[in-house]
Amino acid sequence: MLKTLLAERRAARFAIAVATGAAGVLCFAPFGLFWLTPLIWLGLFQLLRSAGTTRQAALTGLAFGLGFFLSGVSWVYVSLSVFGGMPWWLAGIAAFLFCNVMALFPTLAGALFKRWQPASPWQQALYFAALIAAVDWLRSWIFTGFPWLAVGYSQAPPSPLAGFAPLLGVHGLSLLVALAGASLLRWRVGLAFLALTAAAGYGLQQVQWTSPVGPPVSVALIQGNVPQEMKFRPEAFARTLTLYRELVAQNPAQLTLLPETAIPAFFEQLPPAYIAELKRIVEGHGGDLIFGTLTGDGERYFNSAVSLGRSPLQVYGKTHLVPFGEIVPPGFAWFMAYANIPMSGFSRGPETQPPLAVAGQQVAVNICYEDVFGEEIIRALPQASILANLSNTAWFGHSLAQPQHLQIARLRAVETGRPMLRATNTGMTAVIAADGSLQAVLPPFTQGVLKTEVRGYQGMTPYARIGNLGFLLLVGLCLLVSQWPRRR
Repeated sequence: MLKTLLAERRAARFAIAVATGAAGVLCFAPFGLFWLTPLIWLGLFQLLRSAGTTRQAALTGLAFGLGFFLSGVSWVYVSLSVFGGMPWWLAGIAAFLFCNVMALFPTLAGALFKRWQPASPWQQALYFAALIAAVDWLRSWIFTGFPWLAVGYSQAPPSPLAGFAPLLGVHGLSLLVALAGASLLRWRVGLAFLALTAAAGYGLQQVQWTSPVGPPVSVALIQGNVPQEMKFRPEAFARTLTLYRELVAQNPAQLTLLPETAIPAFFEQLPPAYIAELKRIVEGHGGDLIFGTLTGDGERYFNSAVSLGRSPLQVYGKTHLVPFGEIVPPGFAWFMAYANIPMSGFSRGPETQPPLAVAGQQVAVNICYEDVFGEEIIRALPQASILANLSNTAWFGHSLAQPQHLQIARLRAVETGRPMLRATNTGMTAVIAADGSLQAVLPPFTQGVLKTEVRGYQGMTPYARIGNLGFLLLVGLCLLVSQWPRRR
């Protein structure tokens, strides 16, 4: 009866699709209702099955995507309007258009599903799951990529399905969750599949893919909580330098991390006396410091992380830049003229850079949303023993961005079998264990220092060895089985 109603009343189907997509955000942090994810994507599966034409299925996917992304990533408006200085109306239009672009991916999945919809329900489930996972993967790299809120991120620990992450990565989790949801159309079969998958995931969580190496390292992760509107003002510069110098001095550790662009100036132009004092402090602690700053060679400049201390000075330059925030796409200079985003013309660092050898460990640094790209993170393996993310999500204010970003980082730890250290300006500063569990976290929008101990890890998970290849092979197999044999 419901299927007939949805087929006859297109407006009702589109409204339900928007509501279902919006509810999908509850599956992710900070809400964390990971068990709800299969039900949300079951709803989309049923909505697409009830569509009468390819066009209706595409519009259903679009409606779902708009509900999902407008609810989940509309914090883009905050960065453009509140902190970017863009007129509210233009920022609203830009954020809405951005969410529309993101919604094109479920639109594509909906159109392809109806265009080649198999007759058998179980083949339909395979086809649907493969399409959902494939468009999430496509979204992770096309137009430089924005894989935020890929379905699999909902299954970060404590979900038992996180056990599959070291094998298949986050997109493999998307495939499993979408398949579990579609299989619930036949609820007895679906519940059995979901139970078996959860049990297998729990079993995989007991596998130690990597092992500790070296003694524990004391760490101090500093959350300065410098207001974004003050960060680049000249009158606040001296206070910022003093703040971080004092916090470093008061919190001795073998490895100290400061956030992205904690020192908002070119490293080459910083007062030599200040650099010498920082170096003296951390050397006196018997350790090393990694801090976010800017570096340049006269013609180009980079969003960088620099190390000081007992180890030689080393530099990491951010490779994956944020469109419109750090790099201006061709033809969009007019758009950036309406925004007041400092340093929005960075150059890319080298694609492959060695980990920083500090505190007796090999630390693979990534900056801001670089940790959203799993296949880029594994470039530093197997050499890296610890992952470290320096971020400044103050750009997004009090929004869902910070807990969502922390959840993403937890999946990177599970995929690689490495601990992840996160030093952020306003949150969420955290230490994530190699199994993705939260070892410690600071409250957001507070000034503080997170002090604990971590151990480096060695070894390679299957995902670290082959990246998304295993996931892509599974998607290809699902597509093949779902479409074979096809009747004329």
